[in-house]
Amino acid sequence: MRTALLIVDIQNDFCEGGSLAVEGGAAVAAQVSEYLEDHHGDYVAVAATQDWHVDPGEHFSDTPDFVTSWPVHCVAETTGADTHPDLDTEYVTEYFRKGAYDAAYSGFEGLSAPDVDVPMGESEEDSDEERVSLDDWLQERGVEAVDVVGLALDHCVLATAKDAVEAGYETRVLLPLTAPVAAESGERAVEELEAAGAEVVTDLD
Repeated sequence: MRTALLIVDIQNDFCEGGSLAVEGGAAVAAQVSEYLEDHHGDYVAVAATQDWHVDPGEHFSDTPDFVTSWPVHCVAETTGADTHPDLDTEYVTEYFRKGAYDAAYSGFEGLSAPDVDVPMGESEEDSDEERVSLDDWLQERGVEAVDVVGLALDHCVLATAKDAVEAGYETRVLLPLTAPVAAESGERAVEELEAAGAEVVTDLD
């Protein structure tokens, strides 16, 4: 079966020292790198998603409730939005950026990142014309199944994996290569993933 690996939001702001850090985020970055070194040959494609916020409205708040509103994070073109340095991106063949003007938890809401920055004076609408959705990109490569890893288990990993199931991909979440915002919500996410039809893999050996 033609399988792709989806690496969700392993970015500086979601790891230790970032503005919306997930405990264990940097460790996940390193573990995904080790996994890729050993298993990149198992995948026909490897994609990474990025929160890439410009003005996401009420998603950002000075008094966040950490449910629908959050501290400022992963602002486009900032260090916080960059992939974490412990994530080896050698095998990543495409990046998908999401959330410029909304919350956008799922990687399936993103568009492929341009190869170069949009020239001055070119409208955002024009720049989007040559960008593709994650679903279209996977279909172009004949992908039938996806493995999902990254941050955070109980938010963007959950949303991305559920959308993958909805889109018809055989979907696995590799639990050791994720980390939740909180243990309790992580447990709920596992239950929700399994109820949606995703396989949650707890042992990679």
